[in-house]
Amino acid sequence: MLMQTFRNCNNPILPIDIHVPDSEGHVMPDGRLYIYGSFDNRDDVFCSEEYHVVSTADLVDWSIFDKALDGNDIPWLNEPSAPHYPGIDWSNPTPFIQKMIERDRKNGIDIKKKFEEEARKSTRAPKLLFAPDCIFSKGRYYLYFCGADDSEGVAVSDDPQGPFTEPVQLPCGGIDPAVFIDDDGQAYYYWGQLFSHGVKLNSDMCSFDRSEIRDNLITEEEHYFHEGSSMRKIGGKYYYVYACITYGKPTSLGYAMSDSPMGSFQYKGVIINNEACDPASWNNHGSIEYFNGQWYVLYHRASGGVQQHRRLCMEKIEILSDGSIPEVKMTSQGVGKPFVRDDVIMGYQVCEVHGGCFVERDTSGTVYKEYLGNIIEGCSAVFRYISHTAERPLLGIRITGAGSGTIIVYLTCFDGNQLNAKELRVVEVGEFSIRDGNGTLMFPDFEFGEYELTLKFINSEGMMIDQIELY
Repeated sequence: MLMQTFRNCNNPILPIDIHVPDSEGHVMPDGRLYIYGSFDNRDDVFCSEEYHVVSTADLVDWSIFDKALDGNDIPWLNEPSAPHYPGIDWSNPTPFIQKMIERDRKNGIDIKKKFEEEARKSTRAPKLLFAPDCIFSKGRYYLYFCGADDSEGVAVSDDPQGPFTEPVQLPCGGIDPAVFIDDDGQAYYYWGQLFSHGVKLNSDMCSFDRSEIRDNLITEEEHYFHEGSSMRKIGGKYYYVYACITYGKPTSLGYAMSDSPMGSFQYKGVIINNEACDPASWNNHGSIEYFNGQWYVLYHRASGGVQQHRRLCMEKIEILSDGSIPEVKMTSQGVGKPFVRDDVIMGYQVCEVHGGCFVERDTSGTVYKEYLGNIIEGCSAVFRYISHTAERPLLGIRITGAGSGTIIVYLTCFDGNQLNAKELRVVEVGEFSIRDGNGTLMFPDFEFGEYELTLKFINSEGMMIDQIELY
């Protein structure tokens, strides 16, 4: 059943109070793009006990459906008597985990003991559902899911949006399942954290032979793998997309390629990195999908100065003739066009923050609000992209918000190729003071082109940015 509709083509995609991270995008037989992800609605942990499917026919009008699956309906979740298949192998910690252990040890924390204690409390813990994936096969839709207790399972539906029922536990442990059907009809299942695993699914799509599991398909040491498996086939090559630690934290989506769905895989690089979306940004998880003649990367961005409250975002990507995917930057425009004169950019559409500011949440009133806040001395915020053309020349900006201070405005021009854009020049437009969050700046004459808008803040006193109007 439909929960609500929303019209938007910019980032973040969904209404600001709906947080769908860990996005797997699939074009289903009806031609619509369906997105399957976790559902952040808690302040204490990632995810929640429920999934909500999102769908669109044009990347403008979005349908958000009622609950697709509820963790409380999964009989084995947090059940001590259920079969248990361990996830992380603490006897063989990866270099990344070793660094985390050493970091926490210096702070008097035993991370292994902490995980074990959480596991012992699992019978009293909420039945959290982590990142899912879904696929169509033989007339039905199969939703693969995982719980916070390292268990994994599959549920089925006659509709791509669910609800999904008849849950079956799978004989494996870990998180972040992914499913893929090759051209010959053979289905494959992938999962894991720190070490990835893969296996052929049986024809029932709900079982597999444990003796056929291939471990270490991709690894942290060789591929910077952290979690979040996703598989695609493009031009005869298999693309394993995943959260990677190439830049030190699992804030990137990386990819590896192979001639076979079971490897061996060669690391190829990063598609997108969300580290600068929020000071607390910790992870990323997403997928790539071809829709209406264009390839896209789906990913999430954190907000609120915490690791949670992750928001669904999308960017255009390009598959080059050699099969590689150039790294792209996060944008505010998302799958839409650059902002132009008379457009309004909301403060929460900021795509990069530096120096301490972030998208704040206001839950005190009857209406949920988000805005660019925690603006302190020297921090900056980036909005991509705005367009300055002879037909729609930009004259200046008006800012609405609260507080007072000084804003220095920069425009950075690119060569027009937003995919792997090459920086050409930075224009320091000027600075202006605002009071009560309101201020106007006229732009001087500058060359036509596409620009990213950067605001640097000084002398801030309670400053917040609600919106930026281009005029």
